[in-house]
Amino acid sequence: MQLTELIIAHGHKNVKATHKSTFEITKDEELSDRGDCIIAVSADKGLFDLKPEFKELLRIENARLTIVIDAGGVAEIVKAFGSPRLSLSHPTDIVVRKSDYICHRTLAVKADKAACDLSRVLVERLKNPKQVVKITLTVEV
Repeated sequence: MQLTELIIAHGHKNVKATHKSTFEITKDEELSDRGDCIIAVSADKGLFDLKPEFKELLRIENARLTIVIDAGGVAEIVKAFGSPRLSLSHPTDIVVRKSDYICHRTLAVKADKAACDLSRVLVERLKNPKQVVKITLTVEV
């Protein structure tokens, strides 16, 4: 079984994408120069807004999540996993982690990439406040 969610967000001039273990997408419009894991802002969804059936599938043990981050035709694919421990309840934030740490902001764990692993070509696009960023989440069990 497979389900997909689409999140539309935007770039921001302060995107650094240098964090070594996570990346984050947020509904917040602003990003301080300290936010080294945030790759997109002004998202149209937080974890709370994801469809219940998508969340249910993501909470199945070893559910596989494919994340496609597309900024104007420059795309990157990240592979990660769901967990039965996910609450998927945060109203504004979506965090993907390389570790297996879980909190209310966590979408997925054991990811094969963090912010620092994203291509610098993509990161340059993510630094443009006018750039629309499409994040496609596909969960499979």
